[in-house]
Amino acid sequence: MFLFAEGGHHTPLVVDFINHYLGEPVHHFQMTYTKPFWDKYVFSHFGTDAAKVFGEYTPETAIPWYTVMFVIACILTVIVVSILKGKLSSEDPQSGQLTLEAGFLALKDMVVNVVGEHAFRYFPVIATFAVLILISNLMGLFPLFMSPTAHVSVTVALGITSFIYYNYVGIRENGLVNHLAHLTGPRLPLILALVITPLIFAIELFSNMIRPLTLGIRLFANMFADEQVALIVSGLAAPYSQYLLPVILLPLAVFVAVVQAFVFTLLSTIYLSEVSHAPHDHAHGDEHHGDHHAENRATTEAAMSAPA
Repeated sequence: MFLFAEGGHHTPLVVDFINHYLGEPVHHFQMTYTKPFWDKYVFSHFGTDAAKVFGEYTPETAIPWYTVMFVIACILTVIVVSILKGKLSSEDPQSGQLTLEAGFLALKDMVVNVVGEHAFRYFPVIATFAVLILISNLMGLFPLFMSPTAHVSVTVALGITSFIYYNYVGIRENGLVNHLAHLTGPRLPLILALVITPLIFAIELFSNMIRPLTLGIRLFANMFADEQVALIVSGLAAPYSQYLLPVILLPLAVFVAVVQAFVFTLLSTIYLSEVSHAPHDHAHGDEHHGDHHAENRATTEAAMSAPA
């Protein structure tokens, strides 16, 4: 993100390399199947086409940079965890193991405090979100890489993934009817329920449906803004500002990357806490549902209102 910037985004060399060898067959597939599908079934209803929305289809850009960078982020996630894990030892832990344990304990405490002890079975998914997004955010700090989370397609896809996962957990634990019932709010007298409950349900349903957008756009906006600030700063007094000022701003960039990974993970965990309950809570879940939901909503609003 900082080094070797010249006032604008340049496609990383690895993206050009991949498109050089794979761009032609991918472009052929897009022109044969993908573009006709979008044009016929989606964009024809809006008087436009895929080329105007996604950009021109060419072999040089057949595989977008953010797709390549996100695949690299997934590979780096596996590599980094493997390196940190090394040979686990309780007698003589190495620095990598200590780092991994510190991150593990921090995430575990967050999951337990937000959801409960029973939610530890969801820890692998939550930890995957945290590590993958953190690495994606930090990739832009290194030459020849860009942050895939600086593109809205990646962040919204992550938001949709989180949305699908916590709804899957809710339906699996509570059943479809009870899962939808948690959107109706607390139990009310019959007369009030006939008027207020449908209104609450509509508001909660809409609020849940836009969560993938709020999760994705929040992450994208902060990372994209960080990228743009870096580009502007690096071009103030080139070539000196390309090497001196970014070094000063580097700690701030790392801080933003860590905070945004934490916020996304925390919000996903809060959403999970709204639909997941300890096994012994099912018998009494309806009694405390209103208070539990209100408490989670307050926590969510506090996290969303935290400074970016």
